[in-house]
Amino acid sequence: MNPTLTNRQKIAQIFFPAAFIHDSEENYQDLENLIREEEIGGLTFFHSRISAAANFEKRQEVLDISGTLEKLVALINRYQEASTIPLIISIDGEFGLAMRIEQTPAYPFAISLGGISQEGEKQVEEVNYRMGLDLKSAGIHLNLAPCADVNTNPSNPVIGYRSFGSDTNSVARLALAAYKGLKKAGIGACLKHFPGHGDTHVDSHLGLPVVNKTKQELVAEELYPFQYGIDHDVEMIMVGHLAVPALSGNIEISSSISRDIITDLLKNKMGFKGMVISDALNMKAVANLFPNPGQLEWEAFQAGNDILCFSDHIKEGIQFILERGKKEDIELAYQKILDLKQKLGVLERKTIEVPHFNWENHDKFLEKLSKEFLCQLEGEINPIRIRDLGESGNLGLRSFPSGPTTNFESLLQEAFGRNLAEISDKKSELLIIPVFVPSAKPMNHFGLDKSDLEEIQQLAHEKPCILYLFGNPLALRHFGDLSIYSSVVVAYQSFDATQRVAVKHLMGEWKAIGKLSVDL
Repeated sequence: MNPTLTNRQKIAQIFFPAAFIHDSEENYQDLENLIREEEIGGLTFFHSRISAAANFEKRQEVLDISGTLEKLVALINRYQEASTIPLIISIDGEFGLAMRIEQTPAYPFAISLGGISQEGEKQVEEVNYRMGLDLKSAGIHLNLAPCADVNTNPSNPVIGYRSFGSDTNSVARLALAAYKGLKKAGIGACLKHFPGHGDTHVDSHLGLPVVNKTKQELVAEELYPFQYGIDHDVEMIMVGHLAVPALSGNIEISSSISRDIITDLLKNKMGFKGMVISDALNMKAVANLFPNPGQLEWEAFQAGNDILCFSDHIKEGIQFILERGKKEDIELAYQKILDLKQKLGVLERKTIEVPHFNWENHDKFLEKLSKEFLCQLEGEINPIRIRDLGESGNLGLRSFPSGPTTNFESLLQEAFGRNLAEISDKKSELLIIPVFVPSAKPMNHFGLDKSDLEEIQQLAHEKPCILYLFGNPLALRHFGDLSIYSSVVVAYQSFDATQRVAVKHLMGEWKAIGKLSVDL
């Protein structure tokens, strides 16, 4: 990289605006021009403007979303060509490319991986290593993951399934393992959302969450996974948009623009020497705080951020920092970007080809993981009785929500030579209830219909029922007293591979060895 960059060019390197895969040609050209004119340092890719979480009021007509991966690769090549200095390409892919891109490998959510009871760290590292190789093959250098947030608030609207669980120690170890796995694949990673977004009840995409805890409580819980990461040489941390008055002189200010929190606490007291990246600056928690375009970017920079993510005011932001920033602060942030580009091989220009994935291998890997996290939460299952009832036609099945036949149903139909869903509730002596939780987020009972939840509980009162939950285990809070079910099994995910493992478990071919990763 050219050592004779001007101060303005060095400042531009800290900006990583959003790039949308599905967009108009006009918007693609605007971004190309921005790359040429402002000489920014990187891009953060999102699926589309429609799906960017903070853009609720800008939702347009539904776009044609075919060929997302091909479009991503073509855009990366196109934008790199427009840039004098190669760009760091980043994405927020917590559970893999599939978080943003259809028809790419999806991995289990962090909440599911937290349910692995044997060699959890080793497994999480392997998941993130494979995920990192997928990202790298698509031309991505930096994954804005994993979450080091401790999931202590079951009603949290934005973290929940993205956290490894409610145990502080476990979260610290698994977040570090995830970070190491990505790094081993040659991908940059960051712990987020400092100082800890797990105990909030406001979504920072839409407003400013406030964590009212004492400093002692924060040190023991929220801050612990980050300190653990710092002590184990983590090189990047993302700061979230949440107010933590106990850490910012009792002022309700977003951590992402608080010098008390980023410079005094994170860098000076906690000893973090790496890169600090802001959470997306278009999020409602901070986006409308300052009337002058560019001022938010300046506030984030002077607080101690080294990378400004998803800024909507690049030109003005550069100017604000140029007029007010200390030369040594600008130089330090620039050097960090330069080092990162060298470490991640960004400066070696190469054309990216569209990757191909080994789906069979991926499916086998998901089956292996599913066997590790499948969790027998309540009661026990007697496979001999299951087989007897299945063969005599007295085993029933009711899937919720009702819809197309699932892999779970098909496999049981194959095993017993009959459709268990057609056996009447009256005739069945035992009912299997697979529930496929529609949403990973807690709004509206995780997308479950209230009448379905009432019916499930009614069935459990009437006869022995085995509940298999495919989805976020926090949804179990809506299923009444769990002791009314003869058995409750948490399967965590609804992958075909997980459904296969659940059927093997029901038939006595596999023992559930996972644990519950969250406190209900």
